[in-house]
Amino acid sequence: MKSPSRQKKGAFAFRPSLARLVTTKRLLARIVLFFEQLLPPLMPVLSVIAFYLCASWFGLFRSVPDWLRILLLIAFAAAFLVSLLPFRTLRWPRVAEADRMLEERNGLPHQPVTVQEDEPAFDTPFGRALWREHQTRMAEKIAALDAGLPRPDIAAHDRFALRAVPALLLVTAFGYSLSINGGSIRDALQAAPEQVVSNPAVRIDAWVTPPSYTGRAPIYLTADGSEQAPIGIPQFSGLTVRVSGGKTAEKVVFRKANGEAQDIAVQADTKPQQTAASGSEQQTAAPASQALVAQTHMMKLQENGALEVNGRRWSFDVLPDKAPEIAFDGLPKPSVNGALEIGFTVKDDYGVQEAHAEIVPVETDPTATPLYPLPEYRLDVPRRNARDAKGVTSRNLTEHPLAGKRVRITLVAKDAAGQTGRSPPHEMTLPSRPFNEPLAAAVAEERQVFALDTRKMPQAIALNEALTIRPEETIPKLTNYLLLESALARMKLAKSEDALKDTAQYLWEIALGMEDGDLSLAERKLREAQQKLADALDRNAPDAEIKKLMDELRKAMQDYMTELAERMQNAPMQPNQNAQNTLRQQDLERMMDQIENLARSGNRDAAQQMLSELQRMMNNLQAGRPQRGQQGQENSEARKQIDKLGEILRDQQKLMEQTFRLDQQLRDRMQRGETDMGENDPLLDEMNPGENGEPQDQQGQQGKKGQQPSDQMTAEQLREALKQLRAQQDALGKQLGELQKSLGEMGMKPGPGFGQAQREMEGAGRELGQGRGQPAVEGQGRALEALRQGARDMMNQMMQAQQGQQGQGPNGQVGQGDQNGRDPLGRPRRTQGPDFGDNVKVPDEIDVQRAREILDAIREKLGNNPPQEMERRYLERLLDIQ
Repeated sequence: MKSPSRQKKGAFAFRPSLARLVTTKRLLARIVLFFEQLLPPLMPVLSVIAFYLCASWFGLFRSVPDWLRILLLIAFAAAFLVSLLPFRTLRWPRVAEADRMLEERNGLPHQPVTVQEDEPAFDTPFGRALWREHQTRMAEKIAALDAGLPRPDIAAHDRFALRAVPALLLVTAFGYSLSINGGSIRDALQAAPEQVVSNPAVRIDAWVTPPSYTGRAPIYLTADGSEQAPIGIPQFSGLTVRVSGGKTAEKVVFRKANGEAQDIAVQADTKPQQTAASGSEQQTAAPASQALVAQTHMMKLQENGALEVNGRRWSFDVLPDKAPEIAFDGLPKPSVNGALEIGFTVKDDYGVQEAHAEIVPVETDPTATPLYPLPEYRLDVPRRNARDAKGVTSRNLTEHPLAGKRVRITLVAKDAAGQTGRSPPHEMTLPSRPFNEPLAAAVAEERQVFALDTRKMPQAIALNEALTIRPEETIPKLTNYLLLESALARMKLAKSEDALKDTAQYLWEIALGMEDGDLSLAERKLREAQQKLADALDRNAPDAEIKKLMDELRKAMQDYMTELAERMQNAPMQPNQNAQNTLRQQDLERMMDQIENLARSGNRDAAQQMLSELQRMMNNLQAGRPQRGQQGQENSEARKQIDKLGEILRDQQKLMEQTFRLDQQLRDRMQRGETDMGENDPLLDEMNPGENGEPQDQQGQQGKKGQQPSDQMTAEQLREALKQLRAQQDALGKQLGELQKSLGEMGMKPGPGFGQAQREMEGAGRELGQGRGQPAVEGQGRALEALRQGARDMMNQMMQAQQGQQGQGPNGQVGQGDQNGRDPLGRPRRTQGPDFGDNVKVPDEIDVQRAREILDAIREKLGNNPPQEMERRYLERLLDIQ
């Protein structure tokens, strides 16, 4: 009989693992039984879905009228609902059904699963034991139970195998959907498209030409593949459709994403031209001419849409062209000769076409009438890899009237599509030419006054007249006086704009002549030659023009170096002159030869970049001018700090000697028993007695000659004197802190020695405050050693800062101090190798060719089969072929 409870009975009660196994098998069996019930009624549902997919993929919904499409959709929905009715009879199988299925499908007699929950008919001890033994034997057979897979017996429900029909149709419809005329499962939910009849006699040739600056190849529109998904193309691409054949003109339409249709017009040069004839002849000849002449339709693609022509359709996904990005790479800074040097970074999806710096004055007068427009500053952007590049450009703007004024600089980048990007503005004082002659600076100021505002010409005339009040005292050269008088006459007569510009130019030439003589004229010709060559490289001038401009550059460079050598011949040698920091004429010749070779070999980008680097180097050449003005002020300030450090060292040395003397006298008093301090005083612990009971520090001091004021002081007075020295020690520590602050304001980093010295001074001050002389002397000694180390570090930094000075060597070589590892003209030193960072992109020599020659030599040596295994492995490692 069955037990009403679901508690574990029989063998399951004392074998829990067997009970868990049977529970799992029962669950699987119930799932199998459920699917056996589910699959037969599921076949009609799947058949309805298959028929719907077949109708969609065969294009049935898009080829019938809308009323029939809606009727078919309702019919499929009703059939689907009807096919769901058999699912009402579904139920979850019971445990008894699962037990019977397990016993039947596994061929187990005597019901080994259900017998575990039965009870014997006669409850006697012998019957109970016999029944338990029977349950145990039956339970051992349950371990091999297997629920198997569902057996729905679909054939019994579908005797004619009609289920194969929707399956075959589904596979066929899916293959047809991949063709051009295939439908979509969404066709039933949307209106049928307009029926477009394709004329097989019409030939369509269509392609998309991306803009040339994108560097992408044209895309040809074909029927196999390009019509299946949207085609990604750059913005502003050109769409060309060429239609030929047929009897009438074919209509070409571009349908935008919002559904608006736009007819693509025929190009004027491709329209059929008809000769003058009679009316009847024109009527008969027009269709024939239109059928024979191909028509070309063109438009610019600026937004998403689709091309429709002759029943064919291509969709386009237009990729927008982003605006370029530009930013400062570091802060703009002046070079040695006053040129403005700007580092920048540019980024654009297809490359930057042009970049420049927009320079405007911070303070402007709306009523002012400036004589010159705003300065032009073109940035040297490399044409190759212009999508993400960085560079440095140096331009000499000292001749512009805004030089020396507060300006706002904004970098502007422009791509080939005409889009612009701007950097955040930066305010600075526009570098001006450093004049060492006061008279030349005054003449330049006259020019600046009326060049910024022509209405201030009377003020400029007054300045000129003030310079010539006492010419015998202020103007030593008669030539300069005559030049000023002639300039004054020009200023009074200048009325038109051209005359004012000529006068301003005349004043600038006078100022340069007073400052540098013929050197300024040679420098101007050199800049003009460099600019002409840069413009020629930028517009890809022919080789003949490049050669002519290179010859002009060489001549201008030679004249400039000659004038420079003559000017510096009698100049005194500048301090911090370093023999290794020299640049010879041969170095410049070799660099110009490399520029010409690169330009003639077709590598115009590298040539232009090397020319820009040459211009930067010439701007960083100080031209042997005496160092005055700001540099002299910096040297004077540095000298003050050095003197202040020397005073701190002397005062600390004197304080240490005074502390040592007082400490020795205090120990002497204590040794003679003249102290009023107790036995626990710390000074007694510091004393280290030597032989015969004398302190070691006092041995050999008995014969010291000379008397000091402290010789008559008692031990207590000596101790108070030590405590009074703390104020002096603290004052020295404060002075050292002020010194470190002043060095930081000068741009120098105080070394770790100063910090250590200040800490030792504070410790010595605390010891003096407690009257402990010996620890204070030791701390003062360590402070002195740290001060000396800090002084050495400070001198090294000052020497490195002063190594930017130039001078004239004995052989006419231009020397310059080490400027961050660069030679006098601003180039990286050869000992450091090429600069692969953001400073110099073009090496001094063609390292690529050198590397290729080295690799060829290694391959040739390896090909000769070296006899030694070690040598062969070494060569293989060099070539990285192991």
